[in-house]
Amino acid sequence: MSERFRFKPLLALAGAFVLGSAGPGQSTAAQDTHPPEVVAPAEGPYPFYMPMQGLRPPAIRLFIKCDASRAAGREVYAGRDAASLYGRVEGGYEFVYEALDSAGKPCVYPFAPWMPQIVGPLQGTQYILRSSMPGQPVIFRTADEWASVDLRLFDIGRQRIHFEMQDVHLDFSGAKQPKGALHLEVFGGERPGLFTAVVRRASIFGGKNAIFVPGGQTMLYVEDSDIAGNISSSPDQEHTTYINGTLVTHLRNSIWRGQRGWSNVASGHQLKDKAYLRIYENVTVANTPNGAPPSAMPLIDASIYGFTWSNNLRILRQEPAQAVRDGLVDLRSENTYAPPQSYPWNVLANPGWNMPAEPLSVLDKVYLSVFLNTSVQSFRTEPHVFAIRPQGTRIVPGTTLVEGNDTTTRNQQRAVSLAFNTTGDISRVYSKEGWGFVDPQVPAQGQWIFDRDAFIRHALDLIGR
Repeated sequence: MSERFRFKPLLALAGAFVLGSAGPGQSTAAQDTHPPEVVAPAEGPYPFYMPMQGLRPPAIRLFIKCDASRAAGREVYAGRDAASLYGRVEGGYEFVYEALDSAGKPCVYPFAPWMPQIVGPLQGTQYILRSSMPGQPVIFRTADEWASVDLRLFDIGRQRIHFEMQDVHLDFSGAKQPKGALHLEVFGGERPGLFTAVVRRASIFGGKNAIFVPGGQTMLYVEDSDIAGNISSSPDQEHTTYINGTLVTHLRNSIWRGQRGWSNVASGHQLKDKAYLRIYENVTVANTPNGAPPSAMPLIDASIYGFTWSNNLRILRQEPAQAVRDGLVDLRSENTYAPPQSYPWNVLANPGWNMPAEPLSVLDKVYLSVFLNTSVQSFRTEPHVFAIRPQGTRIVPGTTLVEGNDTTTRNQQRAVSLAFNTTGDISRVYSKEGWGFVDPQVPAQGQWIFDRDAFIRHALDLIGR
């Protein structure tokens, strides 16, 4: 296995921190408050909010042999052969790759997986790529500039569809052409239609973005994975992961790193995530170099529109070649990335809303982000960790771009962010914009924010999911 994909324990990657509690005034002085009790039970086979009923077994199941495929430079099958499909699959598929070669070592396939054209009715279909041995990865390694796992589903409408990739490592070192090394190219969904994607025990490297997900009725769940970097030709527009206006991003026990930066361009983000609901659990985000200087941009580019719940987020920042951009997690507001009607409340500052005198009393009525136990290791003392950008006054016709953000007042903002036990190389927790609260005393009626599942239910109930 190449060094790039030698998966290391996240705590080892995080290194040793010199940490102190965030105290009053957003300083790093110690205080006597205790971090709140967080309720986040282990997930079952699938997150509780993903409706898995109604899915049917894939119509096509193919088993790919290791040694014969390596010798041929393409998939060689045991039993039914893909040639009988004429490049098209109806009713879903499951591709199972032999995990070990004849020497008992992890199989390294010298090509990208074959991805057929999907035809016919989509309702209830599943598309699965997995190793023949759970927990034992198979590796796809090629310098082909077009290498990609590209699931293409158009006009899905009100249909329910599922994708899964387990124990698969993608090492596409030359893949500068595809939008993503993993590209979930799914479009045209409308409620109650839903596309879910589950990625477990994966390593992904290559593509303009290592993972690219366009906007739509999509829920993405990534667990125990290493998203190791991209091959960017436009570094300010391409990222380790780029998620547009989707429903849910849920990341657990994983690391994001290796955005391809340039010395003379500020470059992109490790995680650009514009989902309506974002859940980060035990996630490490690092601007580790990838054949070029580290990116100078904030490591996470998210959105004030919607909801974020994070526990044990670790942020590692190395010194870039350029002047570094302040902030590590940027909750931006200049683009909704989804139609305004996708959100429960007006995304614009408007006369119908003014923040009450006690913002913590209306946590169920605002766009909300909660960051629990965030730690920062940086080459410098960071001026702040989180930035909450202001809402605007108008949307550019025919787009999701927001204008007038520089003309609104703090009281007009309908977004609140709370941070608890934020530690590390920082001066302040929040920038001076917006409603950011550090280690606040949350009233009894707001204690649901510490319960991950209650937070998820609240956010999804607001939009009928």
